[in-house]
This record gives sequence, structure tokens and C-alpha cells, in this order.
Amino acid sequence: MLGTTAQAQNYPISPTQQATANEVAQAGVPLSALAPNAPDRYTVKTGDTLWAISGLFLTSPWRWPELWGMNQQEIRNPHRIYPGQELRLVKKDGRAMLQAGAVPTGDVAQTVRLSPRTRSELLSDNALPTLKTHLIEPFLAEPLIIDATTLEQAPRIVATQEDRVLVSRGDRAYARGPANAPLSDARGKPLNFRVFRNATPLRDPGTQEILGYEAQFVGKAALLTSESTQVSKDKDRDGKPLLDVVPASLDIVSTKEEISIGDRLVTEPERELLNFVPRAPASAVDGRIVSVYGSAVTNAAQNQIVVINRGTKDGIERGHVLSLLSDGPRMLDKTDPSKADIKLPDENNGLLMVFRPFERLSYGLILEIKSGVKIGDRVTTPR
Repeated sequence: MLGTTAQAQNYPISPTQQATANEVAQAGVPLSALAPNAPDRYTVKTGDTLWAISGLFLTSPWRWPELWGMNQQEIRNPHRIYPGQELRLVKKDGRAMLQAGAVPTGDVAQTVRLSPRTRSELLSDNALPTLKTHLIEPFLAEPLIIDATTLEQAPRIVATQEDRVLVSRGDRAYARGPANAPLSDARGKPLNFRVFRNATPLRDPGTQEILGYEAQFVGKAALLTSESTQVSKDKDRDGKPLLDVVPASLDIVSTKEEISIGDRLVTEPERELLNFVPRAPASAVDGRIVSVYGSAVTNAAQNQIVVINRGTKDGIERGHVLSLLSDGPRMLDKTDPSKADIKLPDENNGLLMVFRPFERLSYGLILEIKSGVKIGDRVTTPR
């Protein structure tokens, strides 16, 4: 299960975002930063997102912290913009400031109460999300990127009740861990697992190094009893009793596809928070598209998920917005008598936002696109 809206909206504000907002709050943003058709007034509607509103006022939607910083007295938290608020754009001396008006009476007023300086909120609020969360909810729960060690050490399902070929929700299965880490229901040990199969290597497009493995999510299981050994009724050649290996027992909690012998287990991760502050990375990023998730087509389109070859090890964080660059084609210069080889420049092709970073890889949602994105295309810090 995913966290509640209230939990999601409490995502922390980074020191960088706070510093940017503090700086902009002193004088607003230059008029050149405004979108060409930025409205003088806008009333926030149900269904809006922070990304869309930021793109309405600013040329670069990832500059949301600056939009928030335009009026920190009213907008103290970038996640606390509500349907019914009126946003007013004030231009003066070549700068722009954003002012927030009061929320009208009605359903919204039951959730939010305004005073001159302080906003009081109930837990079950309806603050706007950063983007349409239904686009990424499945990818917070299903795709699995694991490293080589985790793959090698992953417990495996070794048998099923009544020798069934396939099992589904409510069925019993049996599993074993590696010799140095048998499955255990002891206090502090994980009891909930994701079940996966077909771990596909993800290679760096340039070096061909395997950066991780993308596994196919097939279901969830709960550990009931630990692995153990017991005295066997059989004996060895010296007449001494043998020990029987008893696998751990699991209940299949849910399935996306039917589970079978040989499928592997990985510990269920902690719940993900469903909010993101879109922003450019603080340092330069230059990466590549590694794969397009769940698609047999060559090119990815808007609202599709891709994997990039940069992760937390490279400073990538949830909410980082990156430019997509189409790889410029290589060709012969037909105007040159020697027919020299040339490569056309990489062209800006759109934007993606990282929503789930791992150590060396990250999942990103394509937010804007001009033409299809393919494996090997570059991702960079937006200008």
C-alpha cells in the first residue's frame, strides 16, 4: 500500500530549495523567467499539479522553488497550494512577484484556514500533488532493480503445496535462502518479500558494464516459519541419523502473475512517499538512457518510464529534472572533397524527472517530448 495524501505532502524541503526560495523572495524573478503567456491571475483548480502551475508562470517548470519563493509569506511550503487559491502575478521594475489570495468558503475552507501569516491544516488535506501520481504509482511498487550480490543471495522458491506447478494468492510455498543467510522469522528479520523472476542485466550504453539487474515483479509473500533441520528417519553408512533440511513456509499474499518454483525473493522495501519537488541537479549530470521499461518498442513516448545510468552514487535524487538529448546522426560531409565523417549536434528533445533512484541506476518519467526517446540518448542537467 502507498502512503496517504497527508504523508505524501509532508515531503521535506531541501536546504538548496530553501536557499533558492530565500534569495528569490527578496526581489522576485526577472521578467525573462516568466512564460510568454503567464496569466496575471490564476485560480487553482482540482486536478492541477505543481508542475503544471509552475509551467504556467515560468519558462522552466523545474524552477518551482523560485515560484514558491516569490511569496514565502503566504506559500511557506511548496506542497501547500490548494484548489480555490488565487495566484496573482505582480510585475514591477523588471521583476515579478507571485501573491496568493484567500481560499473561498466551501469544501476547501473546511480543510484550510488562513490568517495573515500562518496557515493551519488538517491531516486529511487536499494539497496539490507535484504531478499526476497515477503515472508512477505502479513503478513505485513493481519494478525491481537489484545488484549482482543481491541477485546471487536472493532466496528461491523450491517447492509448492501439493506439487502445484503454479501458485497464486492464498496458496502456500516453500523457500530456502543461501547457506550463510537462511530465511528466519526471528525478531528483527524481514517477514515480507517481493517475488521476482527474469532478472535482466542493465548495461551502460558506453562501457557495456552491467550496472544492475531489472527483475520482473510477480507477487508478494509473507514468511510464516523459518528454515530448519530435523533428525531424519534415514541413517548414514555408520548408522548415524541424518538431518533433513526443512524449507521456510510462505503464504502468497498477492500476485501479478502466477508464481512458480525457481522464482526469487527480495525483502519488501519501505513505503515510498508520493511527492517530488521538481528541480535541476545542483551539479552537472551527463548520462544515458539504459532501457525503456515494459515496452517492446524501440522509442519511448511521453509518460513512459525509462532507466538512466546515473543514481545516488552520482548525486541523483528524487525530483531531479533532466534534459533529454537526441543523439545527433553521423554522416559524410558531401561538400568536402575528402568526404570527412561528421556528427551533428545532440538536440534538446524534452524533459524527464527522476522518481526512484537506486545506487547506479534510476527510473525517470518522461514529462515532455518532441520525438521518441531511444536507448543511448543522453540526459543532462537542464540549462
